[in-house]
Amino acid sequence: MASSMREVHSVANLDLNLLVSLDALLQHRSVTKAANQLGLSQPALSAALGRLRRHFDDNLLYRVGNEYHLSPLAAELRQRVRLALDGVERVFSAQPDFDPAESTREFSILVSDYGIGVLGDTLAGLFADAAPRARLRFGPTSPDLVARAEHSLLGSDLMLVPHGFVTDLPHQDLYRDRWVMVLSSDNDDVGESMTTDDLRTSPWVVVYHGQTASTPAARQLRMLGIEPTVQVITESFLTVPQLVVGSKRIALLQERLVHLLPLNVGLRTVACPVDVGELVEAMWWHPVYERDPEHLFLRELVTRAASMATDEPGVPWPT
Repeated sequence: MASSMREVHSVANLDLNLLVSLDALLQHRSVTKAANQLGLSQPALSAALGRLRRHFDDNLLYRVGNEYHLSPLAAELRQRVRLALDGVERVFSAQPDFDPAESTREFSILVSDYGIGVLGDTLAGLFADAAPRARLRFGPTSPDLVARAEHSLLGSDLMLVPHGFVTDLPHQDLYRDRWVMVLSSDNDDVGESMTTDDLRTSPWVVVYHGQTASTPAARQLRMLGIEPTVQVITESFLTVPQLVVGSKRIALLQERLVHLLPLNVGLRTVACPVDVGELVEAMWWHPVYERDPEHLFLRELVTRAASMATDEPGVPWPT
């Protein structure tokens, strides 16, 4: 109990302005640039850095030549500070009644380029109409952010990823999709249909390849005993076509994304010879925002955007 009381007393006596200063210092790695961002004098921010160094008993920033580098502790704190500051801003910007038309806050969604390709434009249009003074930020997903989804979603409103990555968090399904094989139009190593031998012997382009980072379809292939011969790894679905065209490489892509590609892109599609399952895209959020009015507004908007975007002619629901 005594230890707990000491911790509360310590937090109660902290100056939240130091959190703002720490965030700017860690982002810019420069007292001058951080001071300019915050509208402070360099001596004032240097004094704040001194207080932070005493609090953490760590230099945080140290000079190497003409540059400042982050200490190991500072590097670890960088994302934590941003999440903490986002949380503080959410607390003090909360209103008893939420009016989207008057809101000036920034809503953030972690989403892959595939997700943006499918519903980004539709969502942006709905958002601009409903909340013209607010901002919508699309942040890229990454294996690390997805693996720590509960932590990541403290600093972002939503994460759009398919089932198979996130568990034990509130979610809502948005749309379904199928995986199709894509290969260069001039790839004559593969006939009109693809065989399991083609899957094993052809060089692959894969997205998020690693022990804990891969698409659900790639994981399903490995579960079926098919280990792709990986030649190229990318972290963007939209870069896959250009890495396949004009080569012998093959890849799995979402059918909805393929429909969005130009007709003369130089690709052809064939069905995967084994069942890799369908993709169910969902939005996920942290339980703390379950009943938040601003969050409910955003979730309803994303749901509407997904329904509108995936019902467009030429991009049918899989049957």
